[in-house]
Amino acid sequence: LDLTDQPLIRAARTGLTTVSIICDYKLSLRNTAIDSPEFNQAKSQAHSRSAKKLLALCWRNRGTYVKVGQHLGAMDYLLPGEYTKVLKVLHSKAPQSSLEEIHGVLKKDLNIESVDDVFSEFCKTPIGTASLAQVHKAKLKSDGSTVAVKVQHPKVQDLADKDMDMMDGAVRLVKKVFPEFDLMWLAEETRTNLPLELDFLVEARNCTKAAKNLKCFDWVKVLPRLYWDYCTHRVMVMEFLEGGQVNDSDYLCKNNIDFRHVSRLLGKMFSEMIFVHGFVHCDPHPGNIMVHSKFKKLASYLGICKPKLEVVLLDHGLYRELSKTFRYHYASLWQSIITFDMAGLETHARACGSGDMFPLLATIVTGRSWQVVGRDGIKNVDFTREEDDEIRDGAGQFLPHISTVLGNVPSEMLLVLKTNDHLRGLDVSLSHTYGVRGHASGFVDMSKCCLRAL
Repeated sequence: LDLTDQPLIRAARTGLTTVSIICDYKLSLRNTAIDSPEFNQAKSQAHSRSAKKLLALCWRNRGTYVKVGQHLGAMDYLLPGEYTKVLKVLHSKAPQSSLEEIHGVLKKDLNIESVDDVFSEFCKTPIGTASLAQVHKAKLKSDGSTVAVKVQHPKVQDLADKDMDMMDGAVRLVKKVFPEFDLMWLAEETRTNLPLELDFLVEARNCTKAAKNLKCFDWVKVLPRLYWDYCTHRVMVMEFLEGGQVNDSDYLCKNNIDFRHVSRLLGKMFSEMIFVHGFVHCDPHPGNIMVHSKFKKLASYLGICKPKLEVVLLDHGLYRELSKTFRYHYASLWQSIITFDMAGLETHARACGSGDMFPLLATIVTGRSWQVVGRDGIKNVDFTREEDDEIRDGAGQFLPHISTVLGNVPSEMLLVLKTNDHLRGLDVSLSHTYGVRGHASGFVDMSKCCLRAL
């Protein structure tokens, strides 16, 4: 019996961490004048300490906590940079289940005595670990095919409901002490979506539908071949695909892949999903996107041919159907932003639930400052580190208003914003490596998709 995963222990860990963070802020910021240099320094230090405590909690409690931590790590417009920088590690590194635990899930779900009954080879070390599952490379005994075996962490499903109750309690306590910091919308959205993400048969159906929607792109690999005889609610066996993680700069360089081209392809793919089909993958963090160069890098370097890229989209557990009404207003909002139509921006932002805070929603949607959106136009001004700093500084100042907007917009918007957050975070992280933002060229592609939706 593992006492560390007992609900009471997990609840105590959650409660102690929450109280510790609250007390840290209260004690660190007392007797200092608001907005003074001393106050800002103390607040930044409290942010850093609290972010590390939150990361430790996610790491210890695993599962649902890691899932929420990943979402928070992408919310640059809401959380201080000290938090997002620390929590972003969860996108590429999550706690592993032991091989014994993984074998236990396989034996139970596939109704076998031993893993050797199905697999002639099964790698002990996972090739990828996420919040809810991990993936092992294996070889099928039946036909010798090399496959990727996705196995759910064994305790996630049993603990999910209690974990959400604990997080609800923590969020309510924080809101009571700091009324301006309201994340109930995040807790509620996670509770709604988690059961779908925990059912791998739902994921398999999502995968099939997405592949049909994106068949117009010959460079997208959405659907690895599924081996349905070995797919259950907690196990998914699929074709093993080669490639590198989309934010692996070493892989991109070695294969002569231009990250700006990758960024534009991702923009086209997700614009097609959101605006045209209204069926969108809502968890595109770097661990869920691979790229693969189909031609040998030597031929590319010699100029014989250009590498043909293949974008591989993984983890189809979280999708959202977007209503025609929402798609119309969201596409119109983006079209108004791109064409610098301020009247249209206000109209369609209000239709999306912004109320009088339509400039703030436009800032959240674009990841750009209102000065650029409302005065200069996002097509005309490149994103700079100074603008990034301005947005991060404003996040703290406008936190109550941001929480209000996110509490008022439809749930469809929340998941689309989550998708935007991940894609923007990927773009920014790669831009730090290559020194240029890659999504500027994507406005034309996005505009075309917006027009198809209208």
